[in-house]
Amino acid sequence: MDKLSYKLESFEGPLDLLLHLIAKNKLNIYDINICELVSQYLDCINKMKEQDMDLSSDFLEMASRLVYIKSVSLLPKDNESEQLKDKLSGELIEYRTVKLLAAELAKNTDGFSKFVRRPDMPEVDQTYVLTHDSGVLSHWYLAAVGRGLRRLPPPTTAFEPLVKKPVIPVSAKIVYIMRRLFNGVKVKYKSIFSEVKSKSEAVATFLAVLELIRGGRIAMDDEDNLKMAGKDK
Repeated sequence: MDKLSYKLESFEGPLDLLLHLIAKNKLNIYDINICELVSQYLDCINKMKEQDMDLSSDFLEMASRLVYIKSVSLLPKDNESEQLKDKLSGELIEYRTVKLLAAELAKNTDGFSKFVRRPDMPEVDQTYVLTHDSGVLSHWYLAAVGRGLRRLPPPTTAFEPLVKKPVIPVSAKIVYIMRRLFNGVKVKYKSIFSEVKSKSEAVATFLAVLELIRGGRIAMDDEDNLKMAGKDK
């Protein structure tokens, strides 16, 4: 066996170290030369201690296990050593297989930390299965319909009375008043509104009187009579 050239490496456990030694020295994993393996393993443990590396109890336990197998193998006609060697070989083969599969899986998934899958989307039955009294359903249906109608804008028919009312121009009422006062006739102020049929017509008549008085075309005396300005009768 070649002399071990040990480098500071990180082993996951004693089985990992044993696999490293078997591969390095080309030992038969199915028929381990326990004497050679023990010396190599103990040499590694000693070098780890010299470099103040933290050793778990697993490494020390494996060292005592190898020493025991070696000591038993030196006894004449003893089958226990073969059983122990077979058990150790089985553990190493199983560990190596798992390690290879883990490496292959990590390569295919680009690392375990990034392994994800799409969430399952289970089918949900959304059928409404509860039952209610018909009177209750009718009540709440009418209430819901009522709320819906209140949110709707008012129909156009609601604005028809406003839209259809004729717009009375002030100019028309000015002409009407001037005709009433033609030839110097006096007219009571209230009589001007006697034929008014709507509020808009009354407003137009009032504005017409103000415009004529402001323009000096008609005047009002102390008895609320309207007359043409500058004419008395």
